[in-house]
Amino acid sequence: MPTPAGLPAPAYGRDTLADLLPAVGRALGVAELDDAGAELRLPAADRVCLVLVDGMGELLLAARSGHTGTMRRWRSDGLHRVLTAGFPTTTATSMGLLGTGLAPGGHGLVGYEVLDPDRDRLLNELQWDADVDPRRWQPHPTLFQRVAAAGVDVVRVAPPHFDGSGLTEAALRGGRFVGTPERLEARVDAAVTAVRSAPRQLTYLYWGKLDHTGHGAGVDSGEWTAELERVDEALAALARRLPRGTLLVVTADHGMVDVHAPRRLDLAAEPGLLAGVRHCGGEPRTVQLYTEPGAAQQVAEQWARRLGASAEVLLREQAVAAGWFGPVEDRVGGRIGDVLAVMRDDIAVVNSATMRPETLRLIGQHGALSDAERLVPLFTVPC
Repeated sequence: MPTPAGLPAPAYGRDTLADLLPAVGRALGVAELDDAGAELRLPAADRVCLVLVDGMGELLLAARSGHTGTMRRWRSDGLHRVLTAGFPTTTATSMGLLGTGLAPGGHGLVGYEVLDPDRDRLLNELQWDADVDPRRWQPHPTLFQRVAAAGVDVVRVAPPHFDGSGLTEAALRGGRFVGTPERLEARVDAAVTAVRSAPRQLTYLYWGKLDHTGHGAGVDSGEWTAELERVDEALAALARRLPRGTLLVVTADHGMVDVHAPRRLDLAAEPGLLAGVRHCGGEPRTVQLYTEPGAAQQVAEQWARRLGASAEVLLREQAVAAGWFGPVEDRVGGRIGDVLAVMRDDIAVVNSATMRPETLRLIGQHGALSDAERLVPLFTVPC
């Protein structure tokens, strides 16, 4: 369903990140997932290695095809298709989609910083908060849990500090966790060992440095291209080393756009935009505003006047009706901003009075609904 101004709503249930792990489960013969996201089909396999490269958007990857010989070959061999992230296009929301198979309105991870209505405080869903129980915040069984319950050995390979973190417990709990150093080669070694550990096996490997590089140096930088080359080389090595009969699946959680300092609106210089706003959450490309009682319409109008055609500004009810979050459970509704400002142009909203200097220096941004942010690749490679 289109939004009021025609921004694309994710087609949950049809080629989104929410449909991927159900398809992986079906490929592994997990019968209870036969009807979940059933339009996405993968080849049957006894072992699957699922790699998620944080920040590797489809348009960014296609533009750097000359630097990615392995993925370029997979693309030409017909082993490639395109998935869409959910809304907003941010890691916490995408991990919820991937890990639960639910739209954001179901899993409840609806942004980078969102309101915890019970405490009237913002929760950073990447850093988390010890006062918030992640299993109550996201109570649905994860797909890793469901696949493991069906008799498949499940191993998650990621940085050690991810083990037991709020986001991991909310979205990606289940199976065994293997923490590895921040070296891609070490993570490939761990994944190969995990895949070989059982005759019916699912290994999940996460790599985040490409995203970090994009934020810090920008996706148009030589640093980002060099890291992408490293990823491509590591994927080639992984494909060579996996046992015969393994299905290698490679995807990402979102893409990214560069937004340089002159293209940022600083709320510290425009206090009028915070009139009637109780909390300012979300992220720089999709701001979620939690307003004083009765102030939502006025806040929406003042933000729409200021941003003009550069952004889509709408009320929570409009965003929900447009399908951006999919079906929204009652426990989730209050986490979504009363007003949302979704950037159309290459602009972002920051607040130099409250953000850390290192955050203000970040160049690469995501969270909105441009193709550069919402489209992600999917490679399915029989080994």
